[in-house]
Amino acid sequence: MTLILILGAITTLLGVGGLAYCIREAAAVRKGGMAPEQAQAKLRALVAVNLGSVAVATLGLALVIVGLIL
Repeated sequence: MTLILILGAITTLLGVGGLAYCIREAAAVRKGGMAPEQAQAKLRALVAVNLGSVAVATLGLALVIVGLIL
């Protein structure tokens, strides 16, 4: 059960790290003097990373809850 808890915590941290990456990249796009089309393409690519990061963090939190219950 402890292993599930540890794996869940690591997975959650990976998801949160992905979210931090998305925030950092979006801020760089906003500050950079890109053409609107380039900025929009970069932000569209970040949406997929953002969704994946949220999913990974959610799965990690689910593992933590399962580890605590068991």
